[in-house]
Amino acid sequence: MPPTAGSSTAEVARPVLYLDVGHPESLLAAERALQVMPVAAEWIPVHLGPPEGVDLEALARTAAARGLQPLKAPPGVPFDAEAANLAATFAKSTGRAVAFLQAALRQAYAGGRDLSVLENVLIAGSACELHPRSVLKALETRGTRRTLEAATALARARGVTRAPAVVALGRCFEGDAGLDDAAALLRVYGGAEERRELASTLTVLPPAAR
Repeated sequence: MPPTAGSSTAEVARPVLYLDVGHPESLLAAERALQVMPVAAEWIPVHLGPPEGVDLEALARTAAARGLQPLKAPPGVPFDAEAANLAATFAKSTGRAVAFLQAALRQAYAGGRDLSVLENVLIAGSACELHPRSVLKALETRGTRRTLEAATALARARGVTRAPAVVALGRCFEGDAGLDDAAALLRVYGGAEERRELASTLTVLPPAAR
Protein backbone atom coordinates (compact mmCIF):
# COMPACT_ATOMS: atom_id res chain seq x y z
CA MET A 1 0.00 0.00 0.00
CA PRO A 2 1.24 3.53 -0.69
CA PRO A 3 1.97 5.69 2.33
CA THR A 4 -0.61 8.09 3.68
CA ALA A 5 -0.32 11.82 3.15
CA GLY A 6 1.00 12.10 6.69
CA SER A 7 3.87 9.66 6.18
CA SER A 8 7.41 10.79 6.91
CA THR A 9 9.65 11.83 4.03
CA ALA A 10 11.86 8.81 4.74
CA GLU A 11 8.92 6.60 3.76
CA VAL A 12 8.35 8.50 0.52
CA ALA A 13 11.25 6.87 -1.30
CA ARG A 14 12.78 8.29 -4.44
CA PRO A 15 11.17 6.74 -7.52
CA VAL A 16 13.24 4.67 -9.93
CA LEU A 17 12.99 4.77 -13.72
CA TYR A 18 14.20 1.55 -15.33
CA LEU A 19 15.30 1.78 -18.97
CA ASP A 20 16.63 -0.81 -21.42
CA VAL A 21 18.28 0.44 -24.61
CA GLY A 22 16.92 -2.65 -26.38
CA HIS A 23 13.31 -1.65 -25.68
CA PRO A 24 12.17 1.05 -28.15
CA GLU A 25 9.45 2.41 -25.87
CA SER A 26 12.20 3.49 -23.48
CA LEU A 27 12.90 6.38 -25.85
CA LEU A 28 9.47 7.92 -25.25
CA ALA A 29 9.97 7.82 -21.49
CA ALA A 30 13.53 9.14 -21.65
CA GLU A 31 12.36 12.16 -23.63
CA ARG A 32 9.79 13.29 -21.07
CA ALA A 33 10.58 11.78 -17.66
CA LEU A 34 12.36 14.91 -16.45
CA GLN A 35 9.27 17.01 -17.20
CA VAL A 36 6.54 14.56 -16.14
CA MET A 37 7.83 13.24 -12.84
CA PRO A 38 7.07 15.56 -9.90
CA VAL A 39 9.96 13.99 -7.96
CA ALA A 40 13.39 13.44 -9.49
CA ALA A 41 13.65 9.76 -10.38
CA GLU A 42 16.82 7.72 -10.33
CA TRP A 43 17.55 6.41 -13.84
CA ILE A 44 18.78 2.81 -13.76
CA PRO A 45 19.76 0.80 -16.84
CA VAL A 46 18.69 -2.84 -16.95
CA HIS A 47 19.08 -5.68 -19.43
CA LEU A 48 15.73 -7.46 -19.72
CA GLY A 49 16.36 -9.19 -23.04
CA PRO A 50 14.43 -8.72 -26.29
CA PRO A 51 11.01 -7.06 -25.86
CA GLU A 52 7.88 -8.80 -27.09
CA GLY A 53 5.15 -7.39 -29.28
CA VAL A 54 6.79 -4.07 -30.13
CA ASP A 55 4.44 -1.87 -32.20
CA LEU A 56 6.85 0.51 -33.91
CA GLU A 57 4.06 2.22 -35.86
CA ALA A 58 2.20 3.10 -32.66
CA LEU A 59 5.42 4.38 -31.08
CA ALA A 60 6.09 6.47 -34.21
CA ARG A 61 2.64 8.05 -33.97
CA THR A 62 3.18 8.92 -30.32
CA ALA A 63 6.59 10.42 -31.08
CA ALA A 64 5.11 12.52 -33.88
CA ALA A 65 2.23 13.71 -31.70
CA ARG A 66 4.76 14.92 -29.11
CA GLY A 67 6.90 16.73 -31.65
CA LEU A 68 9.86 14.39 -31.22
CA GLN A 69 12.25 13.36 -33.95
CA PRO A 70 10.66 10.87 -36.36
CA LEU A 71 11.05 7.30 -35.15
CA LYS A 72 13.62 5.47 -37.24
CA ALA A 73 14.44 2.09 -35.80
CA PRO A 74 17.43 0.14 -37.13
CA PRO A 75 16.82 -2.98 -39.23
CA GLY A 76 16.42 -6.14 -37.24
CA VAL A 77 14.84 -4.64 -34.13
CA PRO A 78 15.07 -5.87 -31.46
CA PHE A 79 18.86 -5.90 -31.39
CA ASP A 80 21.17 -7.27 -28.70
CA ALA A 81 21.50 -4.33 -26.31
CA GLU A 82 23.80 -5.92 -23.75
CA ALA A 83 26.83 -3.79 -24.63
CA ALA A 84 24.73 -0.62 -24.67
CA ASN A 85 23.21 -1.42 -21.27
CA LEU A 86 26.66 -2.21 -19.86
CA ALA A 87 27.88 1.14 -21.16
CA ALA A 88 24.84 2.81 -19.57
CA THR A 89 25.74 1.14 -16.28
CA PHE A 90 29.25 2.57 -16.53
CA ALA A 91 27.81 5.97 -17.43
CA LYS A 92 25.65 5.85 -14.29
CA SER A 93 28.78 5.29 -12.18
CA THR A 94 30.15 8.57 -13.56
CA GLY A 95 26.92 10.52 -13.02
CA ARG A 96 25.98 10.45 -16.71
CA ALA A 97 23.15 7.90 -16.77
CA VAL A 98 20.55 10.35 -18.03
CA ALA A 99 22.81 11.82 -20.72
CA PHE A 100 23.99 8.43 -21.98
CA LEU A 101 20.58 6.78 -22.01
CA GLN A 102 19.05 9.69 -23.88
CA ALA A 103 21.92 9.69 -26.39
CA ALA A 104 21.85 5.92 -26.89
CA LEU A 105 18.08 5.72 -27.30
CA ARG A 106 18.11 8.62 -29.78
CA GLN A 107 20.95 6.98 -31.71
CA ALA A 108 18.98 3.75 -31.91
CA TYR A 109 15.40 4.87 -32.53
CA ALA A 110 15.75 8.30 -34.11
CA GLY A 111 19.09 7.76 -35.85
CA GLY A 112 18.43 4.18 -36.91
CA ARG A 113 21.75 2.89 -35.51
CA ASP A 114 22.05 -0.70 -34.34
CA LEU A 115 23.51 -0.52 -30.83
CA SER A 116 24.60 -4.13 -30.91
CA VAL A 117 27.42 -2.64 -33.00
CA LEU A 118 30.13 -1.49 -30.61
CA GLU A 119 31.07 1.57 -32.67
CA ASN A 120 27.55 2.94 -32.26
CA VAL A 121 27.72 2.43 -28.49
CA LEU A 122 30.95 4.43 -28.44
CA ILE A 123 29.29 7.23 -30.45
CA ALA A 124 26.56 7.45 -27.81
CA GLY A 125 29.24 7.59 -25.14
CA SER A 126 31.09 10.38 -26.91
CA ALA A 127 27.87 12.41 -27.00
CA CYS A 128 28.00 12.60 -23.19
CA GLU A 129 31.77 13.02 -22.92
CA LEU A 130 32.66 9.41 -22.14
CA HIS A 131 36.00 8.58 -23.73
CA PRO A 132 35.86 5.48 -25.98
CA ARG A 133 38.79 3.86 -24.15
CA SER A 134 37.01 4.26 -20.83
CA VAL A 135 33.83 2.74 -22.22
CA LEU A 136 35.72 -0.19 -23.78
CA LYS A 137 37.49 -0.88 -20.50
CA ALA A 138 34.22 -0.74 -18.57
CA LEU A 139 32.60 -3.23 -20.96
CA GLU A 140 35.30 -5.76 -20.08
CA THR A 141 35.10 -5.17 -16.32
CA ARG A 142 33.31 -7.82 -14.28
CA GLY A 143 32.19 -5.16 -11.83
CA THR A 144 30.16 -3.40 -14.53
CA ARG A 145 28.48 -6.65 -15.51
CA ARG A 146 27.72 -7.55 -11.90
CA THR A 147 26.17 -4.13 -11.32
CA LEU A 148 23.93 -4.46 -14.38
CA GLU A 149 22.92 -8.00 -13.43
CA ALA A 150 22.10 -6.93 -9.87
CA ALA A 151 20.03 -3.97 -11.08
CA THR A 152 18.14 -6.22 -13.48
CA ALA A 153 17.49 -8.84 -10.81
CA LEU A 154 16.17 -6.21 -8.40
CA ALA A 155 13.97 -4.72 -11.11
CA ARG A 156 12.47 -8.14 -11.85
CA ALA A 157 11.90 -8.72 -8.14
CA ARG A 158 9.98 -5.43 -8.08
CA GLY A 159 7.71 -6.63 -10.87
CA VAL A 160 9.43 -5.14 -13.92
CA THR A 161 8.98 -7.21 -17.08
CA ARG A 162 9.57 -4.54 -19.73
CA ALA A 163 11.01 -1.08 -20.12
CA PRO A 164 10.34 1.66 -19.46
CA ALA A 165 9.09 1.03 -15.95
CA VAL A 166 8.77 3.24 -12.89
CA VAL A 167 8.84 1.84 -9.38
CA ALA A 168 7.37 4.34 -6.94
CA LEU A 169 5.97 3.97 -3.44
CA GLY A 170 6.19 0.20 -3.68
CA ARG A 171 4.28 -0.04 -6.95
CA CYS A 172 5.47 -0.84 -10.47
CA PHE A 173 4.19 1.11 -13.48
CA GLU A 174 5.23 -0.27 -16.87
CA GLY A 175 5.30 1.33 -20.29
CA ASP A 176 5.47 4.97 -21.33
CA ALA A 177 1.95 5.52 -19.95
CA GLY A 178 3.20 4.24 -16.61
CA LEU A 179 5.07 7.53 -16.14
CA ASP A 180 1.77 9.37 -15.95
CA ASP A 181 0.33 6.91 -13.44
CA ALA A 182 3.46 7.03 -11.28
CA ALA A 183 3.54 10.83 -11.44
CA ALA A 184 -0.10 11.03 -10.35
CA LEU A 185 0.57 8.76 -7.37
CA LEU A 186 3.63 10.75 -6.35
CA ARG A 187 1.72 14.03 -6.54
CA VAL A 188 -0.89 12.64 -4.16
CA TYR A 189 1.38 10.95 -1.63
CA GLY A 190 4.72 12.65 -2.08
CA GLY A 191 3.81 16.26 -2.69
CA ALA A 192 2.45 17.13 0.74
CA GLU A 193 5.54 15.88 2.56
CA GLU A 194 7.91 17.58 0.11
CA ARG A 195 6.13 20.90 0.64
CA ARG A 196 6.38 20.51 4.42
CA GLU A 197 10.08 19.67 4.17
CA LEU A 198 10.71 22.69 1.96
CA ALA A 199 8.76 24.99 4.27
CA SER A 200 10.84 23.88 7.23
CA THR A 201 13.99 25.13 5.47
CA LEU A 202 12.63 28.57 4.61
CA THR A 203 13.32 31.65 6.70
CA VAL A 204 10.11 33.42 7.68
CA LEU A 205 10.64 37.19 7.53
CA PRO A 206 8.74 39.49 9.91
CA PRO A 207 6.24 41.93 8.41
CA ALA A 208 7.82 45.07 6.99
CA ALA A 209 7.69 48.10 9.28
CA ARG A 210 5.11 50.68 8.29
